[in-house]
Amino acid sequence: MKPTRALAAAAALAAAPAIAEDLSVVGSWSSLPLHKQFEAPFWSEKLPAASGGGINVALTTHNQMNLGVGDVFRLLGDGVYDVGMTVADYAVADAPELEGLDVPLVALSADEARAMVDAARPMVSDIFRDRFNSHVLAIAPYPPQVVFCNAEVSNLDGLKGLKVRASGRMTAKFLEALGAEGVNVSFAEVPGALQKGVVDCAVTGAGSGYNAGWWEVSTHLLAIPLGGWDSVVTAINMDKWISLSAETQELIQSQIKAEFEAPAWAAAQDALVNDIACLTGNGACPAGDARSMTLVEVSEEDFSRAREILVSEVLLEWADRAGPEWAERWNASVGKTVGVNVAVE
Repeated sequence: MKPTRALAAAAALAAAPAIAEDLSVVGSWSSLPLHKQFEAPFWSEKLPAASGGGINVALTTHNQMNLGVGDVFRLLGDGVYDVGMTVADYAVADAPELEGLDVPLVALSADEARAMVDAARPMVSDIFRDRFNSHVLAIAPYPPQVVFCNAEVSNLDGLKGLKVRASGRMTAKFLEALGAEGVNVSFAEVPGALQKGVVDCAVTGAGSGYNAGWWEVSTHLLAIPLGGWDSVVTAINMDKWISLSAETQELIQSQIKAEFEAPAWAAAQDALVNDIACLTGNGACPAGDARSMTLVEVSEEDFSRAREILVSEVLLEWADRAGPEWAERWNASVGKTVGVNVAVE
């Protein structure tokens, strides 16, 4: 081959795009704002565009696939799809130590919640590597998990004796310590359960409840974050991750941080204020029609009592199940950040 032809061929090869990577992605609840506003645009538009056509994404959600929420990360680890995302609390049956990511009542603002998540991230990465054969790409919030009641409630003590749907295991343990009965009801089944009296109250994000129409079957809104921030973990199958080039890994990691994770956290605090306005009519509702639920203000006494129960009972019970190694790691990271210490025996 003559030099000029060799140079031309080399130039053509250099200009040719790399072999495209195909990613099958399973997102979180398709009806909720996190997916509609952040997940879907990122995976369907922003990442493929940033890759210059080098990454093709096939996106669906776990509810569209009729997956059990507890199966999302198990199937991800098995390589059924490449990327999965759902609420971390859905996976705690397989990994009780993961409950330490989203402890209720220790983060009352989006900034505090993000600091808690950042502190927990090394632990979460280890859990997903060891339990689910996956690499953590992002952790994003639903807004704080508040309490919808189809019963007259005026304070935290008003939950005593009521049947309450919890958003996670630690929240259920907290409700039991408070004197309520924690009931396991799936998110989609909550409206019917509230209407029929199967539960008196249910915990979820204010925006999630607004979008799902929980205001139609509940009267009182207790705006205390009994369910934490319901952190949603996005992870990629480890075998798939290792198969990607270093450049592709860096592109995905940098893009998901800037174009998905950061915007979701930036919107979280305003979302809570707006969602409460939408549910109660106390303020303007940018999402649509405001509803007329009764807003139950939470007193400092309620917060103090709730924190005391959390530290003296709920976290101790979690430390027993997760084991002293995880409790000590939590104390040195999340606990140090939020000013809470779990006694480790």
